[in-house]
Amino acid sequence: MKIRAKLIQTIALSLACLMMFPPGLFAQTEGGATPLRQEELDQVLAPIALYPDSLLAQIFMASTYPLEVVEADRWTKQNAGLKGDALTTALEGKNWDPSVKSLVNFPDVLAMMSQELEWTQKLGDAFLAQQQDVMNTVQSLRQKAQAQGNLETTEQQKVIVQKETQTIVIESASPQVVYVPAYNPTVVYGSWWYPSYPPYAYYPPGYAAGAALFSFGVGVAVGAAWGYAWGGCNWRGGNVDVDINRNTNINRNINRDRYSRDIARGGGGRGEWNHNPSHRKGVAYRDQNTANKFNRGESKNAKSREAFRGRAETGRQDLARDSGARARDSVQRDGGAQTRDRAQRDAKSADRQNLQQKQRPQQRDTARAQQGSRQQSVKQSAGRSADRSAFGGYD
Repeated sequence: MKIRAKLIQTIALSLACLMMFPPGLFAQTEGGATPLRQEELDQVLAPIALYPDSLLAQIFMASTYPLEVVEADRWTKQNAGLKGDALTTALEGKNWDPSVKSLVNFPDVLAMMSQELEWTQKLGDAFLAQQQDVMNTVQSLRQKAQAQGNLETTEQQKVIVQKETQTIVIESASPQVVYVPAYNPTVVYGSWWYPSYPPYAYYPPGYAAGAALFSFGVGVAVGAAWGYAWGGCNWRGGNVDVDINRNTNINRNINRDRYSRDIARGGGGRGEWNHNPSHRKGVAYRDQNTANKFNRGESKNAKSREAFRGRAETGRQDLARDSGARARDSVQRDGGAQTRDRAQRDAKSADRQNLQQKQRPQQRDTARAQQGSRQQSVKQSAGRSADRSAFGGYD
C-alpha cells in the first residue's frame, strides 16, 4: 500500500509540473517549420543582447534544455546556502547539462528563464535551428544600443569594438565579478521598429522601470558553479565554442572528463558546441527536421507506441478469456453449494416474515394507546393555555 501511495503521489506531482508548461511544449510539428522571421528574432533576443558574452553563451546553450532550467531554478532556491566544495559536490550529482549548472551562479537569470518558459523555449528553438541568425541579431541590437549612446564601457563592463568586423564584444570589467545589466528593451535600442512584435521584457527584483535607462544590479562574484561555464561566443563563426578546461582556476573539483565526449562536436571537449538531446528530457523540438537532426524523430517512437498498443490489446483479450473460463469453472464447481445457500437464505427470510406478521397486531394496539395518550395531553395543554389567555397569565 505504501508503494502504491508513493506511486500515486509521484504521478500527481509529475502532472502538476506538466501543467506549468505552455501548450505545445511536448508537441512537435510535422516536417520543417518556417524559420523565425527577423522581427521574431529581435523580439526574443532584445532582453539579453546586452549581457556579457560569457553569460550570453551559457544562456544560449541552457535554453535548449528548458526542463533542466526549471529543475535547476527550484533546486537553487531550496539550496541557496550551498557554497564552495559542498556546492560542487551537489552539482556533480545532478544530471544537468554543464551550461545549466553554470547558471546556478546567477539565480536571477535562472528565475527569469524558468518563469518566462515560453520565451526560453523560443530562444532555444531559434538557437538550435538558426545559430548564425541569432548571433547576427545580437550584434545588430548591440549596434542600435550603441548608436543611441546606451552601450559603453563602465566600471562594470568593457565594450570592445573589433575594427575589422565592427563586432561588439561585451566583457566583465573584472574576471571575478559579473554584472548583469537591467534595461527596458523598448527604449534602450531607440524607438522599437516592429510595433506588432514588441520585445520580451524581464526586470530583476529591485529594478524600477524608468528609473534608469540602463543600470546594473549588485555584482555577482563567480563561484563554484561558474566552473561549468565553458562556452564562449564565436562571432566570426556564428556559433558558440566550448572548452572544458575553461575556468579551471575557479573550480578544480569538477570531473571534466565525463563531459568531454558530448559537449563539443568531434569530441575532446573543445570546439563548436554540440547539443546533447539526452538533456532535452522529452521536450519536443520545434519541428520534425530538427528532431531528425538530433536523432529524436517521431517515426520510431510512433512504431514503438503502436507495437505497445498491439501487445496491450492482445494481453487484455487473453485476460478476458482467462477470467471468463475461471468464472465458469467456479460456477460449475460451487453450483451445489450456492443452491443450498440460497435455500437457507429463503427459509430464514420466511421465518422473519412470519414473526413480523405475529407482531403487527401487538404493534397496532400499542400505537393506538400511545396516540390516545398524546391526544389527551394535547387537550389538557390547550385548556391551560385558554385559562392563561383569559386571565392575562398567572401571578
